[in-house]
Amino acid sequence: MLHSLTTSYKLALGSSLLIFLPILISRALVSPSSEMSPPPSPSSVASSLLVSRGLHLQSLKVIQSLWAGYGEICHMTASPNSSPNSSAKTSRSASTTNSNGSTPQEIQSFILKLITPPPTKSNDEGHLRKILSYQVEQYFYSELAPLLPPSVPVASCVASINQHHADGTSTTAMLLSDLRQRYPVAGDKRAQLAATQVHAALDWLSGFHGFWWPRAKAMDRRSFVRPPLEEIKLTAEDGREKSVWLNGGYTYLATRRKEYDDLASDYESEWTGALTKPLEDAISLSEVVADLLGPREQGWGRTEAYQTLIHGDVKSENLFTSTSGEEVAFYDFQYVGLGLGVCDLAKLFTCSVPLHLLVSYLDAPLGRELAMQPGEKALLERYLARLKAVSQKEYDWSVFVRHWETALVDWLRFQASWGFWGNTEWLEARVRWILTDGRWGEEVVGDWKHGQRTEAV
Repeated sequence: MLHSLTTSYKLALGSSLLIFLPILISRALVSPSSEMSPPPSPSSVASSLLVSRGLHLQSLKVIQSLWAGYGEICHMTASPNSSPNSSAKTSRSASTTNSNGSTPQEIQSFILKLITPPPTKSNDEGHLRKILSYQVEQYFYSELAPLLPPSVPVASCVASINQHHADGTSTTAMLLSDLRQRYPVAGDKRAQLAATQVHAALDWLSGFHGFWWPRAKAMDRRSFVRPPLEEIKLTAEDGREKSVWLNGGYTYLATRRKEYDDLASDYESEWTGALTKPLEDAISLSEVVADLLGPREQGWGRTEAYQTLIHGDVKSENLFTSTSGEEVAFYDFQYVGLGLGVCDLAKLFTCSVPLHLLVSYLDAPLGRELAMQPGEKALLERYLARLKAVSQKEYDWSVFVRHWETALVDWLRFQASWGFWGNTEWLEARVRWILTDGRWGEEVVGDWKHGQRTEAV
């Protein structure tokens, strides 16, 4: 399996999907043109994608706009072309792979993700992050998603395009199978999941992380996407082809220095001193934590043995569940990349898990400090048990907890610098306790100091 997986990566890196990424980025950096042509309509893009599959557009409805007007997400239906030479049968089969397993119907349901970003200047990190994220997502759906087992359901990419225009704009589109056919219950924006849905989400994440954990080392890290401002320089210099993020997620410190600097100068915040005050060698705790969690392009990081692919943006609004809530399927893979699975859990627990599943006010009312409570521990134990079963790898509980608590500190650093939401009282109370735990400090900061001395030798 590992040999075939590695071969798949090599083939993927030669695909036309990735060849045009340097062009996309470089053209996205030019100044807006007064003669810029309007972006193509969703219906015209949908029709062009469908015709290659022997299908004809029946209906299309915009259901969501992308961030900052970068495009739309549409629901559409299609039917087979009447032409006797159409490939409708093939397309109907493809649209159900790894998504619902149902018998193809004459009228089929799809999701169109259409990205038509404006051009902008090269120092706009947020824009570059989005441009790169959509390419990462397209790579994931086209090359990695088909490798996942049925127990980790995701949408199938039926067709996709990358078009680059003379005025510096571009059109990127993915035609995806409609997960709602099997998972009709959508997770609401910034909402809490029911207990059954939380358990299903943990099972999906442990299956996803467990599948990629033993396979992550086979991936060519030279193809991984770096932080946006670093990536654009590398792209211009060597034209490297891209796969997924070297560091999964969008909140890690290397790509959030502005927010971190804002926190460092915010003397009214409780967390300024704890997270940004320099320790030895002018390195802050946040930077020590980032070094522990962050994957490296080369060399042996302190968590290298536990790194897998993570989703990168785990929250209730990025999943659908079955009617019973016992099955879940995630989507929105713009920030998939290397990392520790606990980094996905940190956001999930803070933003989408009901507080009563983490802590009982009767047993441990939220105060200034809070140790791990039975509810939190039970959820973590469920995740870890399946993670080890799927991966067939060992993960000692004490090591896992150290990684988990470190991920909470890192997630708090982002929220403190960007804005709090979710189970804020719980997160802050947990991190206060973690920072006063001498054993955590010795293991995390002490190990970092030891690692620095070892690397110096």
